[in-house]
Amino acid sequence: MNNLVILCNGAFPTEPYPLFLLDSAEGVVCCDGALEKWLEHRPDARPLMVVGDMDSLSEGLQERFKDCIFHETEQDYNDLTKAMRWVLKEHPEVTDITILGATGLREDHTIGNLGLLMEYTRLFDLGDRRVSMVSDFGTAFALTDSSDLHLGEGRRISVFSADNSLKITSEGLEWPLDEVVFDAWWKATLNRTSAPIVSLHFNHPAPVLVMVD
Repeated sequence: MNNLVILCNGAFPTEPYPLFLLDSAEGVVCCDGALEKWLEHRPDARPLMVVGDMDSLSEGLQERFKDCIFHETEQDYNDLTKAMRWVLKEHPEVTDITILGATGLREDHTIGNLGLLMEYTRLFDLGDRRVSMVSDFGTAFALTDSSDLHLGEGRRISVFSADNSLKITSEGLEWPLDEVVFDAWWKATLNRTSAPIVSLHFNHPAPVLVMVD
């Protein structure tokens, strides 16, 4: 199984692209109550696993899907991180992990989950796995070093980092990042691609969040 979706309990996707990713996934791991939202979209849905502390999943659904529930009670990490941990342990062969429903509804959850996308590059040995967070409004992914991004011309793009020692030189952006000091999250937002390929050159490895739409 190479292509998995982790479905979180935020805003359920409604646009064609994220719904295609959900419907075409080889397996779907639900974070707790996200299962209920998926069943509203697809009543015959069958999760690979439901992971979480089960605080937002009805007793009826817990009984119905009791053979595919992984009840994780520790509170040091949220349900998304618990689901990531389960996927990487139980399906080490996975090459693509798409996270849906991780944004919307609550701003604090949105900011926290986007921050976790960067943190996963430190928490887990991701290797060559592609991990992305997709919503109705765009796609987010993390980088750890210099990269060429084949995004196409005219895309909106924002770059975030919590490392104020990081310097990024760029090619293919309307507003180059060469003079940006990453000491505030807004510093490299609201940019636009000016070439089909965006090249980002880091002065040292560091977690960086890229958002495109």
